Amino acid sequence: MHIYKELYIGGEWVEPAGSATIDVYSASTEELIGQVPDGTPADIDRAVAAARLAFDEGPWPHMSPVERAEVLGRLSQALQARAQDLADVISAENGSPKQWALMGQVFSSTMVLDTYVRLATEYQWVETRTGMLGNPVRVRRAPVGVVAGITPWNVPLFIAALKLGPAMLAGCPMVLKPAPETPLDSYLLAEAAIEAGVPAGVINIVPAGRETGEHLVRHPDIDKVSFTGSTAAGQRIGELCGGQLKRCTLELGGKSAAIVLDDVVLDEHMLGELVQSGLMNNGQVCGAQTRILAPRSRYAEVVEALGAAVGALKVGDALDETTQIGPLVAERQRTRVEGYLDAGRAEGARVVVGGGRPKDLSRGWFVEPTVFADVDNGMKIAREEIFGPVLSVIPYDGEEQAVKIANDSDYGLCGSVWTANPEHGELVASRVRTGVVAINGSLILDFNSPFGGFKKSGIGRELGPEGIAPYTELQTIVLPAG
Repeated sequence: MHIYKELYIGGEWVEPAGSATIDVYSASTEELIGQVPDGTPADIDRAVAAARLAFDEGPWPHMSPVERAEVLGRLSQALQARAQDLADVISAENGSPKQWALMGQVFSSTMVLDTYVRLATEYQWVETRTGMLGNPVRVRRAPVGVVAGITPWNVPLFIAALKLGPAMLAGCPMVLKPAPETPLDSYLLAEAAIEAGVPAGVINIVPAGRETGEHLVRHPDIDKVSFTGSTAAGQRIGELCGGQLKRCTLELGGKSAAIVLDDVVLDEHMLGELVQSGLMNNGQVCGAQTRILAPRSRYAEVVEALGAAVGALKVGDALDETTQIGPLVAERQRTRVEGYLDAGRAEGARVVVGGGRPKDLSRGWFVEPTVFADVDNGMKIAREEIFGPVLSVIPYDGEEQAVKIANDSDYGLCGSVWTANPEHGELVASRVRTGVVAINGSLILDFNSPFGGFKKSGIGRELGPEGIAPYTELQTIVLPAG
């Protein structure tokens, strides 16, 4: 049981303004595993004030990027020292399988921070140009100010790192609002920040629900909002930021397509990667490749192979080392996914494997990993983000139609192409209207490269040097001619 009674604000543990609490339950057992304060608008005000003080009067924004990177590096090391505890806590909170959690939830987070440590010396913070009169002009990247970081429950620490890494390197303090489903790992993050010597007010953490989160977004002393979550919530945040002319980055939902070309070799490795691309973290990943586009000439073969591979996956307690598919994060999420299973059947899709709850697991919010065949791209299960272990196999006739189907979506976050000819696969990938496309692999993130979406999958980019830009403002200083 993890019981926390304080909030981390201004470099200290402080009493919350209210008495309400957030109960945290194990996704695998449905048992109460923790409790934290439910942050109030007054707590947000205090956290924003601490961040504002750190920015307006503290040394943080005036330190060199290299000096800030030293602090960021110590934070990464402090998280690495807590890696197993973090992985176990996150697995318990959201059902992430233990065998995936250590790398996918924790070490990926510290790798992101380490990437930004390296970029401190590589990024062009100041550029000197020749002005129109021959005079020197400095174009510099100034920190944007105080940032609100709002993170989801599926990969909570990793997405916090996506925001903290570039924000801290750019000189921006942050008020971090974790999702109420997964607040426990944020307390380990706070402990790591203390150990790393992060200056007071640079990181402030207030777990809270949606209404308090909206107060954070609206706060007049917040200069930028960085949000990861649902498209519906992102639209609301975008409206609020637009009304205040406030900068925002929105990384939202997806309905990504994996295009299986007709020359693909369906060997064990390829199938394992294809399944992983759609079902990693129990399908609770925004970039999951849940639409499998297969050539009609090989459709039956692809469906059979996928059904066998998915049917062989072990479903069980997230903290079991052998589990490959764990539970969903909450009962409401399981109910939502079951609604999509019903919708698929009602619209004529055929269940190849799965389609219900595991009969041998009476507790926990489990759904069987499921493959639907005979799916049309107009069906609900092909249009909407399910966020669960559900794959839909859609037939196509020719590459032109495959690309058209892949692009026929409100979303444009990720995608993949599977082929025996990677060079040709790259040509196909370049026609897919998404932010990231992988060739023959499940890797949808490259920490040195930008990540983000087209269309309703969001605004802006995270990761790589491009991830720093949203946390800066361009300032031009025109100097007199010598």
